[in-house]
Amino acid sequence: MRMIFTTVLALSLAGTAGIARADLAAEKDINAGLLTVAIADKIRRECNDVSAKFWAARSYANQLKGMAIKRGYTEAQIDAYINNDAEQDKMRARRNAYIKSKGASNTDAASLCRLGRDEIKNRSRVGSFLKAK
Repeated sequence: MRMIFTTVLALSLAGTAGIARADLAAEKDINAGLLTVAIADKIRRECNDVSAKFWAARSYANQLKGMAIKRGYTEAQIDAYINNDAEQDKMRARRNAYIKSKGASNTDAASLCRLGRDEIKNRSRVGSFLKAK
């Protein structure tokens, strides 16, 4: 499960200038989806009371990748995007801002567990990638 979330998270995080047909970072819907996965991954990694829904995350990652390919991006361009350190830093900042906006802290496991349970209970997109243990 960690591998799929790492892969999904990697897909969500990077962008290389000059390689992509256009800037993948400008693809708002794809990046919103990647942010969702990044949030779920952080909760899953930090909270022992919550685990990942492997197949849901994998399916969603494939959908996001398919969207990028349909828009003209190649797999090489997607890989370059997901491996860009600056874009990964930006995604982490957006993830942490979301967590904070929900009254949790990205460094406090208890608050992340509470957030994870709330996301599951509310049947949010983040919650769709998580399950209570």
